[in-house]
Amino acid sequence: MARWPGSTCFPGCVHYDTGFLTVNCNFEGIMDSQAAQRIAQAFVTARTNGTALADYPGDRPRTLSEAYGVQDIALRLWDRPVGGWKVGKIPPPRDEELGANRLIGPIFADTIYEQVGSPIAMPVFADGFAAAEAEFAIRIRVPEGAALPTSDAETYDWVEEIRIAIEIASSPYPGINRDGPCVTVSDHGNNAGLVLGPVVPREMWDGINDIAVETIIAGETAGKASTATMLDGPFGAVRFLVDNLSQRGLMAQAPGWVSSGAITGVHEVAAGQPVEARFAGVGTVSALISN
Repeated sequence: MARWPGSTCFPGCVHYDTGFLTVNCNFEGIMDSQAAQRIAQAFVTARTNGTALADYPGDRPRTLSEAYGVQDIALRLWDRPVGGWKVGKIPPPRDEELGANRLIGPIFADTIYEQVGSPIAMPVFADGFAAAEAEFAIRIRVPEGAALPTSDAETYDWVEEIRIAIEIASSPYPGINRDGPCVTVSDHGNNAGLVLGPVVPREMWDGINDIAVETIIAGETAGKASTATMLDGPFGAVRFLVDNLSQRGLMAQAPGWVSSGAITGVHEVAAGQPVEARFAGVGTVSALISN
């Protein structure tokens, strides 16, 4: 995913000219650019039409470099404003195999909603994959002349606001999670929207990992947890994101919301189910899953 210090390409990278960046490196058995283009186009078309893909549309990417190459092509095909980015965990042992413990995907601006009053209706792909995740959404800016942050204290300078949120993870391809991180990255990081709830007050940022979170789906508790066991926490997710975007030449698209990672789990959902995420001492955010 990220380039090693001093290198000029991602580990195992391939040449892609996506309109955002060009990466060059020789690697035996890599996905060629035409194959990446076909995969990206298939996902963009399926998402545009709201239709499912029974099978993965090509050979699955085997490296994060290949996967982000597909994602970058899809971004160019859309020419659609990005309002933020989702960050997800890559679990062991795949994290060591792939050289990264997180992944990212775009959240389009027209799929980000603030919940006020009734639950927000959030569409998912029928016959595809659909899940809901309780998360902290962190709105960031890029401080002028600032180096990439390396600690929580430095990351605070990049943060404008934090909200409690529900990420809607949905893909036209039902096997997206089963097939692993590279497939997830290749289809927009498996994102289909973000619901924003109440603000996390500034005085709670230092103790954000102590906030108890509960996800309730259709009246039943789906999971309870906090970010205390989430790698290096929500602010670490911000650092991972900006490093990834910097190395892909996408820092112009960094300002916006960071959906910082599932807290209680990735909970599969179906149309008609209400989802509620409760954050102790902060409030509640809710959504209604729809087609």
